[in-house]
Amino acid sequence: MPVTSTTSATSPPSATPAAPLIALRNVSKRFPGVLALDNCQFELAAGEVHALMGENGAGKSTLMKILSGVYQCDSGEILLDGRAVQISEPRQAQALGIGIIHQELNLMNHLTAAQNIFIGREPRRAFGLFVDEDALNRQSAAIFARMRLDLDPRTPVGELTVARQQMVEVAKALSFDSRVLIMDEPTAALNNAEIGELFRIIRDLQAQGVGIVYISHKMDELRQIADRVSVMRDGKYIATVPMEGTSMDSIIAMMVGRALDGEQRTPPDTSANEVVLEVRGLNRGRAIREVGFQLRRGEILGFAGLMGAGRTEVARAIFGADPLESGEIIIHGGRALIKSPADAVAHGIGYLSEDRKHFGLAVGMDVQANIALSSMGRFTRAGFMDQRAIRAAAQGYVRQLAIKTPSVEQQARLLSGGNQQKIVIAKWLLRDCDILFFDEPTRGIDIGAKSEIYKLLDALAAQGKAIVMISSELPEVLRMSHRILVMCEGRVTGELSRAEATQEKIMQLATQRESAVL
Repeated sequence: MPVTSTTSATSPPSATPAAPLIALRNVSKRFPGVLALDNCQFELAAGEVHALMGENGAGKSTLMKILSGVYQCDSGEILLDGRAVQISEPRQAQALGIGIIHQELNLMNHLTAAQNIFIGREPRRAFGLFVDEDALNRQSAAIFARMRLDLDPRTPVGELTVARQQMVEVAKALSFDSRVLIMDEPTAALNNAEIGELFRIIRDLQAQGVGIVYISHKMDELRQIADRVSVMRDGKYIATVPMEGTSMDSIIAMMVGRALDGEQRTPPDTSANEVVLEVRGLNRGRAIREVGFQLRRGEILGFAGLMGAGRTEVARAIFGADPLESGEIIIHGGRALIKSPADAVAHGIGYLSEDRKHFGLAVGMDVQANIALSSMGRFTRAGFMDQRAIRAAAQGYVRQLAIKTPSVEQQARLLSGGNQQKIVIAKWLLRDCDILFFDEPTRGIDIGAKSEIYKLLDALAAQGKAIVMISSELPEVLRMSHRILVMCEGRVTGELSRAEATQEKIMQLATQRESAVL
């Protein structure tokens, strides 16, 4: 029986009126071959932050797309202030005061912040012939003032940080006088200071009576910001519970239908294993400065550091995606000349980019084509592709990695983030690379999928694969790594064994500026 709570855990009693601001009742949605939502429900009170949680593919995004007018439900109803409403398109949702901020920002970099906020709705002058730029900037400045945000509305969006761009998206939603704001993974690309600024704005909006749906996989964030949590699993509504007094373990158990083993494990000693990759004196401008390290067979080497430390730049340079100015790359004891990703793959190196949709997947292609993408040569017979062999290989990895897909003919873009990540992993496993770079392997995926990725990394290391894991989540680095390399401003500032590593030591090294390491 679902557990429901109709009062906010931390908001004042007035924040939860008898009639919810928004209520979705008995909502179902079917796509070809998939029942995406099965009789789901959700409530949001004015002035409340209500977290919506579930594994990738649980139905969270589909439910919110119905609320925001992207999809229409097959059955069920939406109530606004207790009154049934029909939402057949996004503009109708906006007119009702429902705004959504997607994980992938939808801004035009060449336009100013103000122009992005009011695009298509610009104030006009001279009988509507010309945009009134003064009014445009004035109205945008008023929204920024409401957010207590110091941002010049005339600044081109392309010159703003990702965090500031996120704030412009919030301002755009508020420009529709939004009473409901849906935030999908809003902190995925933000650092701690930027997250603090976003949380301040959220609390200000709460005080103004705005109801906020907050979708995130980051458990620590929910403790700070959420009043209630609703959990979905496999397209079904499971429960709504108050954040205060509810353990993370119980929320996770509701999400995945089982308890997860979150215990720290003791990785095996790999210090005597063969060195399969060594880099010496890598340089590329200020992004990479005299970087050197060794990677051993069967080892998971964690790369830690703050945003902009140079971790991804090092991985991309070794993979041949970006040119190096100087330095040596040595693979299995021999110097390797890597000028392109094709060279890297030929040397047995695979790279799973942090931006899997742009650099890891061909999202418009199906699952089997993506898995076979880096190994097409082995499936070519007399100039023709052996589709039967491709399908058989893809089906094998779908089973091995438990990829949730109706079939290997399903387009990759239609799968959840965790399953997309598994497809990229399958691509490099099929290629049988000895050296694997995993860049933010669990970013944007749910706790259950994270657990599966962790087990997979451990299994690959046990098979003798050499792995570099780049992660911004310190608990993840500490849990998975045999050794930890820490970077700051393009330099390696320290190396820690698993036994001596702590979050405090990593942060000390991650903030050790150039003057301290010269």
